[in-house]
Amino acid sequence: MLSFGIVDDDAVSIRMLQTIIEKSWLGEVVVTAENGSEGERAVLGANPDVLLIDLLMPDQDGIETINQLKQKGYSGKYVMISQIENKEMIGKAYQAGIEFYIHKPINRVEVQAVLSKVNEHWKIGRYLNEIKESMAKLSNLNTNVGYIERKQTAREIIQPILRDMGIIGEIGSRDMIEIMEHLIHHDQSDSLPPLKDLYEIAARAHHDPAREVKAVEQRIRRAVMSAVSNLASIGLTDYGNPKFEHYAPLYFDFQEIRLKMKEIDEKLQPGKGKINIKKFLQVLYLEVLDNRRSQPY
Repeated sequence: MLSFGIVDDDAVSIRMLQTIIEKSWLGEVVVTAENGSEGERAVLGANPDVLLIDLLMPDQDGIETINQLKQKGYSGKYVMISQIENKEMIGKAYQAGIEFYIHKPINRVEVQAVLSKVNEHWKIGRYLNEIKESMAKLSNLNTNVGYIERKQTAREIIQPILRDMGIIGEIGSRDMIEIMEHLIHHDQSDSLPPLKDLYEIAARAHHDPAREVKAVEQRIRRAVMSAVSNLASIGLTDYGNPKFEHYAPLYFDFQEIRLKMKEIDEKLQPGKGKINIKKFLQVLYLEVLDNRRSQPY
């Protein structure tokens, strides 16, 4: 769960933001402050993952505070809060290092939407860094023992992931593997093409590719929905299960998992909730791509 800091000279705004963050299961607020200089000291002490900071404050404004924090080694993500619409001021804020912007007056829907994106970016970034560190250690170990391991194929990287989520036997998982193998072989960019193009990749081997595209889409959707159900079941049984803690927030919007957990726990009829298929495939692709880039040739 992400930790948040809030620095704002308006105590009401601080309370509103803290309530939204914690009641929406976005994370935990570990530090608050009502001016820039006090906030600087508090943030360096608590080191939250994300800092929400007001642009205009009387003693030390948000941009100055961010610059001071960066100079002193704070490496968290920044979200600016302000009612200022001046493009020049906002531009300076982005140059200082903010990644997202929340407008005042505080709106719950906007805060949830922005911080959900922050959460998603932070999780993906952290996980990819962990992969790089692990691969670097493995590379050093192989060098020390005089042994060089061959590069894993996309299939070898993906299969354990899908197995952990309980969907390795799904036909849609085979489509995913086929898509990832094609992308790794033909394209090394970090972003995916549109979903329709991905489905067409898996449909090409069939006699009627045009008709098969829709079938591929349905198979992949079923596989991803099964992953949601499996992880939700794991979370209900053991919220601290490593598979649940790792895959649920990384591959899915956590609200999707929470809704599925509620359905299972209360024995409700399955709803038609939206599942972000593009996010699932994007994270899977980044994981494969980063893993292969980190391996010795």
